[in-house]
Amino acid sequence: MSQSKPTIKHDTLFDKPFTTPLDKASRFSFDEQVVACFPDMIRRSVPGYGQVLAMLPIFARRHCKYRQQSESGQRVSRIYDLGCSLGGATMALAGEFEAQDLQIKAIDISPAMTTEATTLLSENYSEHDIEVITADIRDVELEPCDMVILNLTLQFLPAADRVAVLEKIYAALSEGGILVLTEKTHAFDEQYDAWLVERYYDFKRANGYTEMEISGKRNALENVLITDTLDEHHARLSDVGFKRHLTWFQFLNFVSVVAFK
Repeated sequence: MSQSKPTIKHDTLFDKPFTTPLDKASRFSFDEQVVACFPDMIRRSVPGYGQVLAMLPIFARRHCKYRQQSESGQRVSRIYDLGCSLGGATMALAGEFEAQDLQIKAIDISPAMTTEATTLLSENYSEHDIEVITADIRDVELEPCDMVILNLTLQFLPAADRVAVLEKIYAALSEGGILVLTEKTHAFDEQYDAWLVERYYDFKRANGYTEMEISGKRNALENVLITDTLDEHHARLSDVGFKRHLTWFQFLNFVSVVAFK
């Protein structure tokens, strides 16, 4: 089956200086402009993102045990992709599993994202049981599931809402199910954190971002993307009930954690 790919626009959202405090680019939002260049932005801005996606099917084969049931009565593993953006995690899974094995629910608050994700997924994986939902993950009731993916999503929620989301995920997971949580973090030690941040900017420079673009995106994400320390993530997972959780991947200040129900 031939797979169509999105037309990837180069990320130039932040290549011009801000002119007023109300400059349209001064606050980051997942609108049509971001959707158009999102694959390029992710590739050049998130170290290790491709490796994280590549491991998801491997985790799923180990921990998804067909504990749920589809509407037709078929035994399936239900997976949630929360904050799915263009459906990268969903496509990584669908590409490695037979259509009858998984039921994937991909949720994002941005209509621009879900519109494009729906198109991509229907073009490439029309036979799979995939539902794309436009909703705030804080408001969605989760059905029993084997796996939840929370990639670069929790960091965009108010800090006060993060525990409630994780509690909901923990309650929905079947015994033996897993949560994969990927986030940008900061270090508690200021000197260590400064070193990580500077190397992250070096990473972006090596991927073609200019100083103006790096500064512009940093300003746009201020008070929109709020990071936690890795210790805070692990403490929160323990607080909501996960007895086992480990950091399986780290690239500079980006980490991915797997938590076991």
